[in-house]
Amino acid sequence: MKITEAKWIEDFKQGKIDGESVEVSCKMYAQAKSFYASEDASLPQDTLMYTVYTCQTKNDHTQNLNWGLTVMEPVCVAKECNVTRGHFHEDEQCDEIYVCQKGEGLLLLMDEKGQCHAEKMKEGSIHHINGAFAHRLVNTSDSKLEVMCCWPVNAGHNYKRVEDMPFSVRVFKEDGKITIKENN
Repeated sequence: MKITEAKWIEDFKQGKIDGESVEVSCKMYAQAKSFYASEDASLPQDTLMYTVYTCQTKNDHTQNLNWGLTVMEPVCVAKECNVTRGHFHEDEQCDEIYVCQKGEGLLLLMDEKGQCHAEKMKEGSIHHINGAFAHRLVNTSDSKLEVMCCWPVNAGHNYKRVEDMPFSVRVFKEDGKITIKENN
């Protein structure tokens, strides 16, 4: 019997994934400005907002799964908590699982009518995401938020739909307290 090494290794201490064909995407503030209610002139354009590590399988059989890790920095933009871009799945039959590895935050979920609700994320919390809901991570803490995720290969990401119908709430940190405001 042949014994091989794993294709991917998640380094829990460093908050990253290494291995064969791991895609790494870093989102800087200059690329993320449109995610927030207003721009923050005090924030340098090259501020790292979040990093996504993706382990994708090489074929597109619907039974196959992808694995990923999102590492969100503890940054606020004009007092608004750091968020990921957020997306719907192209195939709404494809659910997703998030597992909070480190930190604290919110998993913001939005239905097809624009109604939002959120789930608290903390170390060890596991979140099932209905494939028909848009989803976005929000880092509400003063440390990194690290979230592992697993989703079907054929789920796809529909970012345009969220651009056309933005999340109806925003999360702010003011005087050390988290406040949620309706998006006007």
